[in-house]
Amino acid sequence: MKLPRRRFLHLAMGAAALSTNSRIASAQSYPTRPVRIIVPLPAGGAADIVARIIGHRLERLGQPVIVENKPGAGTNIGVQAVLNAPPDGYTLLLAGTASAINATLYEQLPFNFLRDIAPVAGLVRFPLVMEINRSVPAATVGEFIAYAKANPGKINFASAGVGTAPHLAGELFQVMTGVNMLHVPYRGEPPAISDLLGGRVQVMFGNVTASIEQIRSGLLRALAVTTVARSSALPDVPTVGETVSGYEASGWFGVGVPKATPSEVVEKLNTEINAGLADPAITSRIADLGSTVLALSPADFGKLVAEETEKWGKVVRAANIKPE
Repeated sequence: MKLPRRRFLHLAMGAAALSTNSRIASAQSYPTRPVRIIVPLPAGGAADIVARIIGHRLERLGQPVIVENKPGAGTNIGVQAVLNAPPDGYTLLLAGTASAINATLYEQLPFNFLRDIAPVAGLVRFPLVMEINRSVPAATVGEFIAYAKANPGKINFASAGVGTAPHLAGELFQVMTGVNMLHVPYRGEPPAISDLLGGRVQVMFGNVTASIEQIRSGLLRALAVTTVARSSALPDVPTVGETVSGYEASGWFGVGVPKATPSEVVEKLNTEINAGLADPAITSRIADLGSTVLALSPADFGKLVAEETEKWGKVVRAANIKPE
């Protein structure tokens, strides 16, 4: 039977309203079962710690939050696991700097991070620290640059692996200062720090959390932090930018979900996360990690990811970096 046009439009509008109301009702009751946070990095590191801090906070929504580590392929395995999940807000991604770098580093990814992951909220931003073995005759960034230029190709700089934030921070330093160092990649920061302590490599742009005790004890010499502002964890250490104008490199973590996740769910998660980041207890724990709170709206977090993707893409191309 053919429906009159007016009757058809009335039914179509009713169905659309019913769908919208159903979606809103679902968002209002969300979550009704456990939520997973996929961390695309190994357990025990800064990413894992941050995920567990915010996961505990999200349990105030009334359901358990399970942190699941899925490392591999420079975080791409974990990202793909989130994209394979239903876009319903029950699988979250602990997103980080690596994904912004990987967008250019890997030429044939099965996903486009900016297109396929919807930004939810920022979590933390943390500086890297330019640290050297004590045998290197430099007490400042300026002295290190002079020493490196006098010894081109003879200084080894360590990183946690090809394409990691410490690697790209070192490459950016070379591009902006004109020094020529040899990159030595490791499988993670612990072995890199071990060789830095032993003098097999001379400098590293490392995570503050990973080496702050060696710095405080005098086993390593911190020349500068890589953020625009000084770090509260190392208040007496200057920034690289105080010597190299315009230099900035930092790591960050935030939360993302599959693109089609309802906006009402995204907003609910953002509200709860930002409330947690305003909690003095959580702020204090984040400061203990050498990090600062990165409370952002979904739109502002998306803007940050886009800017970081463009910035590190330029470094990857300039240094002709290829994945291992």
